[in-house]
Amino acid sequence: MKIPSILEMLQAGVHFGHQSSRWHPKMEEYIFTERNGVHVIDLEKTKLKLEETLEAVRALAAEGKEVLFITTKVQAREIVKEAAISCDSPYLVERWVGGLLTNFDEMKKLFKKYNDIKEQKENGELERYTKQERSKILKDLEKMEKTLVGLAHLEEMPDVLFVPALQREKTAVMEANKTGVPIIGICDTNSNPDKAEYIIPANDDAVNSIRMMVNLIAEAVKEGKEEYNKKNPTIKVPVSLKKAERPPEKQKRGLDWT
Repeated sequence: MKIPSILEMLQAGVHFGHQSSRWHPKMEEYIFTERNGVHVIDLEKTKLKLEETLEAVRALAAEGKEVLFITTKVQAREIVKEAAISCDSPYLVERWVGGLLTNFDEMKKLFKKYNDIKEQKENGELERYTKQERSKILKDLEKMEKTLVGLAHLEEMPDVLFVPALQREKTAVMEANKTGVPIIGICDTNSNPDKAEYIIPANDDAVNSIRMMVNLIAEAVKEGKEEYNKKNPTIKVPVSLKKAERPPEKQKRGLDWT
């Protein structure tokens, strides 16, 4: 995949950080300067971290690992959804579902309920219910679909979370850190980079910056999956439907599994 040039990143606004009063000290090494009270991200370092992160994502997908794309930022929802769909990856673009990682066995029951009702609707099986019962079932389905549509085929916990705004997704980050699921995150100048295994120092608010980084991650996933399919020609199962063997549940899920 083609890595954006410094000029292309400048044009996308990748370099704009937050107000210097809101900075996180651990992002200091990625800050180039301060202008008019706003931190400017060092794009040379962004490019290096981006290359490192994309290679990690490609390698991850090449092993059949599963990447979950998540965001609750309004301006990022469609970008993240479209990118995840483009690489057959699960996604969550509404509110974080509490327990998605820390109570995954219960979440699988909810996924099954959603899939069963959806199948009944598609097959016309809901007609056997009374009008009142059918109305309630359809309301439940509509409510579940808003959150679960991108998660419904998860059979096991994802191997890694891609978080386009690390500072914002605090609950997701907390659950991932607690369960040992590694994080790939876009880190603005107000973020703690220690919360993620791989970071991309970049503007996490501007639409063009978000789109650039999210689409690159999706492209890395696609490239990795193509490698996986070449090595496993009889499998060719989308990552969002089936996964390779996981490491032990209590073991830290790093990105260099063998």
